[in-house]
Amino acid sequence: MNTSKQSQTKYSLASSSWDEKEIQAIHNVIESDMYSMGKQVAEYEKQFAKAFDSKYAVMVNSGSSANLLMIASLFFRKENRLKRGDEIIVPAVSWSTTYAPLQQYGLKVKFIDIDKDTLNMDLDVLRDAVTEDTKAILSVNLLGNPIDYDELMEIVGDRILIEDNCESMGAMYKGKAAGSYGLMGSFSSYFSHHISTMEGGCVVTDDEELYHIMLSVRSHGWTRGLPQNNKLVTKSDNAFEESFRFILPGYNIRPIEMSGAIGIEQLKKLPSMVAQRRDNAKFFKELMSDLDGVRTQQEVGESSWFGFSLIVDDRDDLIKVLDKNQIECRPIVSGNFLKNKELLEYFDYEVYGDLVNAEEVETNGLFIGNCHSDLTEQIKKLREII
Repeated sequence: MNTSKQSQTKYSLASSSWDEKEIQAIHNVIESDMYSMGKQVAEYEKQFAKAFDSKYAVMVNSGSSANLLMIASLFFRKENRLKRGDEIIVPAVSWSTTYAPLQQYGLKVKFIDIDKDTLNMDLDVLRDAVTEDTKAILSVNLLGNPIDYDELMEIVGDRILIEDNCESMGAMYKGKAAGSYGLMGSFSSYFSHHISTMEGGCVVTDDEELYHIMLSVRSHGWTRGLPQNNKLVTKSDNAFEESFRFILPGYNIRPIEMSGAIGIEQLKKLPSMVAQRRDNAKFFKELMSDLDGVRTQQEVGESSWFGFSLIVDDRDDLIKVLDKNQIECRPIVSGNFLKNKELLEYFDYEVYGDLVNAEEVETNGLFIGNCHSDLTEQIKKLREII
């Protein structure tokens, strides 16, 4: 991070969570002279799966790639695979690369509204929106906040549930990690997220076949990274023959070895960093609770508090004042994604019902940063300014 810029900002969106442990991890990789995906990534995946209540984890180069890998893998499994034209339901507020893989694989996207308080998918609307044509549901945990999984799983039934949990690492619902409820869940370890591996992402699953598909698709679609006994093909005992054998239309979305090494150190810090985020959030909620014309996100389960949302009456005026006082802010993710008309020309989609709450987020919403450090003074200043 640009430390000179950070020092000039009284309340930044994010700050570095690295110390000498991460720097030493990088040096260790340099000394090993092995920079491509290797032992460090494999160890990180093992620890990541354990941390998030899953049998398997596949590390990739970003959370966006994690979403792509999830969708791709569902097209290549032997049974109950997705196909072009299948309907998938999504919330109208999320990041662009939540949706892009859906278009790239030819799915019919049905957008529904979000809940005005939790900012996650409106479960009452979801219940009405599902039909016999609905093959999959993509749930997004926004700004660290897990969805009500009890109600969600009841609605999902025997349909495919996948989760975009890129903003909500460390969030919990009734003792189980958000992102581990569905068939697969995606995570991000970009700089501003709960842990940072430079760039990085991960997919978790309990499904062995999907795990093997993702191992192949992540690395060119080849067989080299598959275990000898796998769910996809019979591998030769001759390593030379398996060097460049391709079975799936894949990508190269592998992480680098340094990202895995850094991730191992970052995972050790995750519990304490999330605890501090929750302490910051408790103070934030207390100070904002009695302000007229200001609404904050309602927590479900145990949020990991990626950031602090504000729905306000005069957003444009507030943004100007925040900027003047060097308090960084951003839109609440994409706002209403349906505003992106040029991009949506490439989509096969429909909108179910009205998007009243998504539109309110679009016109009146913003979010302030949260991080692993004590933000008491910054939040006090924010309160004074508002």
